[in-house]
Amino acid sequence: MRILGIDYGEARVGVAITDALNITAQGLETIQRNGSDKIVLRRLDEILANYEVDTIVVGMPLHMNGTLSERAKVTQGFIHKLKCKYNTIKIEMVDERLTTVEAHKTMNFLDVNKNKKRNIVDTISAVYILETYLNKLKNSLQNETK
Repeated sequence: MRILGIDYGEARVGVAITDALNITAQGLETIQRNGSDKIVLRRLDEILANYEVDTIVVGMPLHMNGTLSERAKVTQGFIHKLKCKYNTIKIEMVDERLTTVEAHKTMNFLDVNKNKKRNIVDTISAVYILETYLNKLKNSLQNETK
């Protein structure tokens, strides 16, 4: 079973997925929201039909001091929709502070054309969100074996 990572944004939603062994995270795509979660949910239906996913991880955009941002409140509404629609799939949240900054650093390092950045920044952010979750899982397993 795989884990799906989501960077939920106002205009675009980045999606990443793990390999079958949940070791690595790869960018899957960026979904253009066009102001509607229905578009996102419809595309997630298609993705979930193609991959065996047992967990969806959504990045939570918190302020630097850890409090909920306005965007976080909107994200909580989206997570509620996910929990209602995909009630057999575990839905998790991770702190996504600075993932977009890291995504931009990665694109600058790779010298990505500035015209292409907008289309892939959310997907790269979703990869970072998913990697954060995978590291959290790995750390909790290591703590259990101590």
